Amino acid sequence: MPGGEETYHLIAVVGTALAAIALIWLLVLSLRFRGLRRAQSAVLGESGTQDLVAHAARLTHHVDRSTAEWRALSDRLSTRMGGIEGAILRVFSRHGLVRYDAYGEQSGQQSCSLALLDVRGDGFVITSIHHRDQARLYIRRINRGEPEHRLAPEEEEALAHALRAGAVAADGAIDGVPPAPRPGIDD
Repeated sequence: MPGGEETYHLIAVVGTALAAIALIWLLVLSLRFRGLRRAQSAVLGESGTQDLVAHAARLTHHVDRSTAEWRALSDRLSTRMGGIEGAILRVFSRHGLVRYDAYGEQSGQQSCSLALLDVRGDGFVITSIHHRDQARLYIRRINRGEPEHRLAPEEEEALAHALRAGAVAADGAIDGVPPAPRPGIDD
């Protein structure tokens, strides 16, 4: 068959050329893969046996778990802060003290009236009146800065000193921040 040998030679040359191209392409891919492996070991470390996708999935799992832990901690702290803010509303933070001589004696101002109020203006005025041979103690309840019963002038003065720290907010706000009382405490 004439020209059959040339066809075989042509096929052999084309096959050799394709094999050479495939070999060069394999060499290029091998160099790229080696570079990719180097970059991956820079991210994963030398002992990294996972591929980059598995590493990213592991990191995502850690981030998700840490985020859940931080959210839970944030929720617990928020709940505790609400309770603390509610408790702070009930702390006696305002006071006023007036000392005087109840009976016009020169006894060294042994009688006194003490007003103790929380930020809402709730509390009491306690008055101790001392005389030579006796002492009397009176307690008057205060709600929102107003006494339940009529006060003596010294008690009024002690209450005025206690209220001077600022106006009593009707809602119990501290510096404009509304209270978040604890359930069951301020109900």
